[in-house]
Amino acid sequence: MKMAQKEGYRARAVYKLSEIDEEDHLIKVGMTIVDLGSAPGSWSQYARNRLTELGKSNPKIESGKPDGTIIAIDILPMEDIADVSFIQGDFREDEGLKALEALLPVGANGKVDLVLSDMAPNLSGVGVADAARMAFLAEIALDFALAHLKPEGALLIKCFNGSGYSQIVESFKKVFKNVASKKPKASRARSSEIFLLGRNLKSPK
Repeated sequence: MKMAQKEGYRARAVYKLSEIDEEDHLIKVGMTIVDLGSAPGSWSQYARNRLTELGKSNPKIESGKPDGTIIAIDILPMEDIADVSFIQGDFREDEGLKALEALLPVGANGKVDLVLSDMAPNLSGVGVADAARMAFLAEIALDFALAHLKPEGALLIKCFNGSGYSQIVESFKKVFKNVASKKPKASRARSSEIFLLGRNLKSPK
């Protein structure tokens, strides 16, 4: 956490995303990115910084500004981040979803390139209950992605490797052509935390 704070990030979770991004080239120039359950905001910070770095090569982008759009949403409050549109609300509710959709760029038919979700339930220590809570969060992120991603888009979510994980992987495989599990070095070795990446939506049958 000290390193994250020193580098201006709000949580060490940023390093998990940065590792996955460096390996899989998730964030690209001009993207529209949605960060679900964004508070305290380190993933949005990273996305903003990455798009700003990419924007340096575009003379049309103002210096220090990101070449892309970042929209963050959480039921919890989050301190402002420059160039990130934040909605305090629930994307499962009409009000929160409409507020989010209103911020999507018009040119892409309201579709998103990348959905990020570092959401995790408050763990009780009761395996079955925790697995059900995690599966629910995965399901709502998947539902959102299915409705809002471009065909070549991607979804990255946090999971826990244990009871219920294989079912989450199977649900991803029904939706995405490419599915991969990620265990970044920044994630503690003893932790069951694992990230699931889905890319390229399958055509609806």
